[in-house]
Amino acid sequence: MVESLLTFATAGAASLFMTWAIGAGSSGSTPFAPAVGANAISVMRAGLIVGILGFLGAVLQGANVTEAVGTQLVGGVTLSATAAIIALVTAAALVAVGVFAGYPIATAFTVTGAVVGVGLAMGGDPAWQKYTEITTLWILTPIVGGGIAFVTAVSLRGNRLPERPLTVSLCALVGALLANIEFVVLGPPGQQASFARTYGPLFELPTPLGIPLGAIVTTVGAAVLAAVLLVWDFSRGADAAQRHFLIVLGGLVAFSAGGSQVGLAIGPLVPLLGNKGVSVTALLTGGGFGLLLGSWTGAPRMIKALAQDYASMSPRRSIAALIPSFAIAQTAVAFGIPVSFNEIIVSSIIGSGYAAGNAGVSRRKMGYTVLAWVASLLLALGLGFGIYTLVARLLLW
Repeated sequence: MVESLLTFATAGAASLFMTWAIGAGSSGSTPFAPAVGANAISVMRAGLIVGILGFLGAVLQGANVTEAVGTQLVGGVTLSATAAIIALVTAAALVAVGVFAGYPIATAFTVTGAVVGVGLAMGGDPAWQKYTEITTLWILTPIVGGGIAFVTAVSLRGNRLPERPLTVSLCALVGALLANIEFVVLGPPGQQASFARTYGPLFELPTPLGIPLGAIVTTVGAAVLAAVLLVWDFSRGADAAQRHFLIVLGGLVAFSAGGSQVGLAIGPLVPLLGNKGVSVTALLTGGGFGLLLGSWTGAPRMIKALAQDYASMSPRRSIAALIPSFAIAQTAVAFGIPVSFNEIIVSSIIGSGYAAGNAGVSRRKMGYTVLAWVASLLLALGLGFGIYTLVARLLLW
């Protein structure tokens, strides 16, 4: 009994540290750093809001990534208590080393590598299909995110397209995306559903060739509503409307970060606590609380530091960076793919920076960052495999 309690306490402590680090780090600081840099919101208010939104995102959208990390990275085996603890402690230790040494260690890479490592050491089978999905998203993130940010920033700063109609169109696009992201409160028990999917059938429209016209009408309605609200805000002042749109985008990105990142910290606990009757919702609530603590205690300092880097970014460039970040994070949530939020944000910022003619980012630094991400993945995988193998042999003795 005492041994079991100690096991749960160790796993819980490692998971809590991971959620705190995520909340205090990239998912808690980067979403609102552009808005703070553009003087659209204060540091303390940003930290307060990002904590609440991260908590809500974790509870309402974190199930897919959580279950993927806990059950889908290795086939044929279920992570034991020992394996979960080793994976969490290994990933947490690497993140801590990165924080204190100043190296950009991405949580998604360390957790994924550690879980796969311990799973393979247990005799599990590689989940090649899931690895293909993960690798595809990891590779496409800088290409797609940076590309969209570049095109958006060029369109917003150029003279070929009117700025206000283009900004309103982008707001309508965000509204359409928001109508189609899934939440647990809209779906049946144990499932998630989107606003369009839930309320679209109420129109009782036909579905020719399987096309859900009701969901399309709902999506268009959400896009029109978002556009109308921004047009009304523009009528009160263009600069203020742009800042308000930037704050809303930061909030959506913070919400998405909670949904996509909480699973990295609590996913390994699913096999461990699921057999004890602990629901995924309870785990998500605990993970969301850890994100909240991290955001409120550590994020304000990080936001203030990052805002200095964003200070040279205009609201237009910030908007261009946050829109693809929101879309990519929601894609990861929908498919249950663990993804680095640093990778999402950094690639979008670089893309919008190149639109200004000079991104201000060292290619050498970019190279070291990518190398650190790959090295952290391989190191976590190797350590997870090696430590579990060593511990398993010692226990047999």
